[in-house]
Amino acid sequence: MHFEHLFSAWVVAVHWFSAHAVTPVLTRLHAGHELCSHADDITRLLLIGLAQVCVIALVFRPLEARFPFEHWPDRRATRIDRAYTLIKVLGILPLFTFAVMEPLGHWLGGDAFGGPDDAAGLVSLPQLFPALAHHPVLLFWAYYALFDLVQYGTHRLQHAIPWWWGLHSLHHSQRQLSCWSNDRDHYLDDLLEALILAAAGMVFGTSPTEYALLVLAGALLENFSHANVRLRFGPVLDKLVVEPHYHRLHHMLVDPDRPNLHNCNFSFAFPLWDIVFGTALYGQAARPTGVGDPMVDRDNTLGIVGQQREALRRFWGAIRCRAGWRPGDVAFDARHRPVPAQELDLHRLEAGAGLEAARRVPVRENAA
Repeated sequence: MHFEHLFSAWVVAVHWFSAHAVTPVLTRLHAGHELCSHADDITRLLLIGLAQVCVIALVFRPLEARFPFEHWPDRRATRIDRAYTLIKVLGILPLFTFAVMEPLGHWLGGDAFGGPDDAAGLVSLPQLFPALAHHPVLLFWAYYALFDLVQYGTHRLQHAIPWWWGLHSLHHSQRQLSCWSNDRDHYLDDLLEALILAAAGMVFGTSPTEYALLVLAGALLENFSHANVRLRFGPVLDKLVVEPHYHRLHHMLVDPDRPNLHNCNFSFAFPLWDIVFGTALYGQAARPTGVGDPMVDRDNTLGIVGQQREALRRFWGAIRCRAGWRPGDVAFDARHRPVPAQELDLHRLEAGAGLEAARRVPVRENAA
């Protein structure tokens, strides 16, 4: 099937489900005119979410069962990530779109939804490179690469800024990394990331159909890169597309002997950005996943509400102090304030000594 046929099939599917499923439901619920007028947009989001869930459940999950990277006695720890995925793609994402993106789009003088499928932005790739206008497949992947670059930069900030890490650390606290883990996020972290990505979409001028397919393609690749599978792409393809082993290195526990090793492989889709900016790591055996910080690791004992609350406490404890704005790896103390990693004995922390016991004794106290 040609790429333009895929676009056409997607548009037809959206219109059909909108007319025969979403619009009748909105009518029976006596939804307002504004909401009913965006039935196609609601349908688009729901179809993206349903397609993502179906691929995870029917493709990625069987692959994990057939080719597991790690063998777990049970998968109970992964259930909460499955709940995160269902809540996000079938609830939070549509709510965010209509509660935040529509007002933002109007405030910026545009339309966050609908609009023609030939939307134009500040940076129009077909205008910069006219040949792309005649090659929709290349145009799509060019937009995809630009979005991936934006996500790469955002991801670096999520790890570098302590107050943002306070939120993003929830995603990394999972010890049983699986195909459901991609959407294990704090919702404020999701909001910040989505605002940046949506702003990029407006700048690049992607149409609603293009943006929907970009989001779906990106989400599916990220779901697969988190999967607990031992499948490898090979020494050539793994330089072109992010594979599960490549991303598993990004989620590995800190190695006390090589404390900066885990700051690698930030790319979501294309390792190109890691290679260009010097953060690519290959040829390394994967370590267990999770975090060495006891305050973050305790997320695994909590439910969704508890995890959201604790990550928000870390964010609030960090954003209010100077250390929360200084780039670098941190752990969090009992007051949810960041402690720079260089102030900690990582070997003692890995041995379970606790944060306070792992703090290095200042020279003046040691001398006394």
